[in-house]
Amino acid sequence: MRMALGVSYNGQAYNGWQSQPDGNTVQDKLEAALSRFATQPVHTLCAGRTDAGVHGLMQVVHFDTPLERPAFSWVRGSNTFLPPGIAVQWAQAVPPEFHARASAIGRRYAYVLLQSSVRPSVDAGRVGWVFRPLQETAMRAGAQYLLGEHDFSSFRAAGCQARTPVKTLRRIDITRRGLPLDDPQALLHGVPACYWRFEFEGDAFLHHMIRNIMGCLIAVGQGLKAPEWMGQVLAARSRAAAAPTFAPDGLFFLGPQYQPHWGLPTRTAAYDWLP
Repeated sequence: MRMALGVSYNGQAYNGWQSQPDGNTVQDKLEAALSRFATQPVHTLCAGRTDAGVHGLMQVVHFDTPLERPAFSWVRGSNTFLPPGIAVQWAQAVPPEFHARASAIGRRYAYVLLQSSVRPSVDAGRVGWVFRPLQETAMRAGAQYLLGEHDFSSFRAAGCQARTPVKTLRRIDITRRGLPLDDPQALLHGVPACYWRFEFEGDAFLHHMIRNIMGCLIAVGQGLKAPEWMGQVLAARSRAAAAPTFAPDGLFFLGPQYQPHWGLPTRTAAYDWLP
């Protein structure tokens, strides 16, 4: 039978998702736990690979197994053997034609950013950080240039293995969470302290695409570049035209999107703590 799992993980301690010889990846830890529970080798395929330091709130994987066990036993059993920063959130039997990657019709990411004169502490590794104020209006205007189907070569890592740089970016939402700007307590050494959340939805994403977009949006938000510069970067189709790649710390893979007929969960408890 074919099983699908929803997996959440804190990526700080791991060298990304994809299996590597040193065994220190999320896929390696998950497959080791599944294999111990199943008492036979289990190999998984995921909906979207994530880089070192990037987190997952609902990565979806599938695997084939001859075992017939209740779906929730795959959750409890696998989590028994997983390290604390990785947890299977749900398990569900799926038809043999389901494919975690190929059946996905979209993917969603969020980037959480701390704006503060003081670096992160309790949320270190789980948020990006800027110490200069950002202008929401400018970032929203810049983001508009990226919506729709485009060649995103300017935001593509050199080692990207995607067949084409043409992707469709359907949505970019930018929200701010914190004290009102006119509240004196919001100011810390003259910098309004708050969290920003950038949410991205598209059909698929290139390697480092969101982190490269974040670098550009922050340049616009800080007034270093005008919003229309985003359109110029996009049109250049050259990585050299864009800002440096931003830190992985605040990037979360929210999960893939599937057609309703698969009947898979669209949200897990891991979502609810994210700012």
